[in-house]
Amino acid sequence: GQLMSFLVSAQMIQRSLASLSVLSGTAVRGVTAGGRVFEYIHKQPSIPTHGGRIIPYHCLLGHLKFDDVHFTYPQRQGHEVLKGVSLDIKPCQTVALCGLSGAGKSTVASLVERFYDPTSGKVTLDGINISELDPSWLRGKAIGYINQEPVLFSGSVEENIKYGNPEASKQEVIKAAKLANADAFIQNFPDGYNTIVGERGVSLSGGQKQRIAIARALLKNPSILILDEATSALDAESERLVQEALDHVMVNRTVLVIAHRLSTIKNADVIAVMKGGRVVEVGNHKDLKKKGGIYSELIKLQESNE
Repeated sequence: GQLMSFLVSAQMIQRSLASLSVLSGTAVRGVTAGGRVFEYIHKQPSIPTHGGRIIPYHCLLGHLKFDDVHFTYPQRQGHEVLKGVSLDIKPCQTVALCGLSGAGKSTVASLVERFYDPTSGKVTLDGINISELDPSWLRGKAIGYINQEPVLFSGSVEENIKYGNPEASKQEVIKAAKLANADAFIQNFPDGYNTIVGERGVSLSGGQKQRIAIARALLKNPSILILDEATSALDAESERLVQEALDHVMVNRTVLVIAHRLSTIKNADVIAVMKGGRVVEVGNHKDLKKKGGIYSELIKLQESNE
C-alpha cells in the first residue's frame, strides 16, 4: 500500500512539473510577444495630447502662416526635410502644394496638425503659435484631414460618419452624407446607415470610402481642411463624384490641398511649388504656367505621360 501511494504521488508530481514547464514556456513567449505592445503603452508622447489654449469657434478665422520653418525628422537627423519654408495661407483661401515626391508636401500637413514641432521657425494659426494650442482641440475641432486612404472602422456607416462629431443627430449625419454625395449609395445598401463597413471599410469601394470620410469632415465642420492626395487613387467617375463633394466642403474654409495631379489644383487661389524642401514658386495657375518655371515643366511632364 505504501509503495502504491508513493508511485501515485510521484506520478502526480511528475505531471504537475510537466504542466508547469509548458506553462512557463508559454508565459515566456507571451512576455516576449507583449514586450513591444507594453513599450508603446508606457511610451510618453513628446507632444502632449491635451493642454494649451483653445480659440473660441466664433473667433477662429483659419489664418495659417509658416515663418521660416526648418524641420528634420527625429529618425533621420542628418536629412533636413524642410529648409526655410515661408507660406501665408489667408482665411477662406485655397492653397495648393505641388511638386515631385519627397519635396516635403506631406510634412507641411504634419506640422499643421502638430504631429511634430518645427526644428526652427514657427507655424501660427490666427497669429498664435500652434505649439501653444491644445492638440486635441486642434485635431478634433479646428482641422479636418482627408487623405488618399481614409481610416474607417469596423462599425456601421452612421458610426463612421459620427466619428467626426459623436454628438451629432441622425438628421445631421444624413445632411452631411447628402452634401458629400454619399446618401444615394448608402440608401441602396440593404441596411442603409446601419450597414457594417468591415475592417478599414473593406466592403466599400475607394470612392465610397472617400465620400464617407468627406461626410465625416463636414459633420466636424472644421475651419481648416487638409486634402492630402484625396482623389489620386480613384477612377475617373469616382474622382468626379468625390471632387463634387469636396467642392461643397471647401466653401468658406481655409483649404490646404496636396496633390500630384495638376488638374485637381489648377483652380486653387494660390499654388505653391515645392522642390527640395523649399517653396520655389508661388502664384496662380495662369501666371505660373506663363512663367515657364518648374510648374510649367510639371504640367508638360504630366501631359506627356497621359
